[in-house]
Amino acid sequence: MKAKQILVPHRDEQSMSMNLSMLGRPPALTQIAPDVWCLRDKIVNLFFVGDKRSWILIDTGLYGSASTIKQTADKLFGANVPPQFIFLTHGHFDHVGAVKELAEEWNVTVYAHERELPFLTGLESYLPPDPTVGGGIMAASSFLYPRSPIDLSERLEVVSGERLPGFDEWRVIDTPGHTQGHVSLYRERDRLLIVGDAFVTTKQESFIAVLTQKIEFHGPPAYFTPDWIAARTSVEKLAAL
Repeated sequence: MKAKQILVPHRDEQSMSMNLSMLGRPPALTQIAPDVWCLRDKIVNLFFVGDKRSWILIDTGLYGSASTIKQTADKLFGANVPPQFIFLTHGHFDHVGAVKELAEEWNVTVYAHERELPFLTGLESYLPPDPTVGGGIMAASSFLYPRSPIDLSERLEVVSGERLPGFDEWRVIDTPGHTQGHVSLYRERDRLLIVGDAFVTTKQESFIAVLTQKIEFHGPPAYFTPDWIAARTSVEKLAAL
């Protein structure tokens, strides 16, 4: 679930995100565990973890997904019950599309890995994609995808240690490669793993695969993974769990 573009006006990034959001299938909510739900919104997966007493949101999808996320949260946890915080596996545009709107409306902190901060504080853009790798239309057109940073400085906190604040069952695992500050989450008691884009369940380089959302294992989107050695090591680390 990836995409990027060179430094361009913000409205262009929004337009590209909305165009991509037309792919895939309508939103679908799946309960993964008694306290974990996966929301597939178009081509992106994001997660709700917790219960009506305390819950968190993991990643925030494409631009324009805020209303769907809020409606889902109301359904799961009750109207106007904000999360304890928002957690980002990394800062690519299809994982942070609604983060500013949601964080401001809910008045909550956003957590991310320290190495991801330059891309979440407006300081640094992600490296340009490589449209020659992976094959498929999505890879070939990756040069169009947004890659400029967003600025969450006023709400951003670094996740410290190996556990989520207030959700100690969840271990934060350093899984760089797709981005330098990419992280995954693991809960040992039920072996539940939330991987961001350390690996994916759709062949992200293929237009047909993205359109149909056929579920199958693949490595991180090749065109937006600058360090393939680190990415492989991260997948091996997750597989060892």
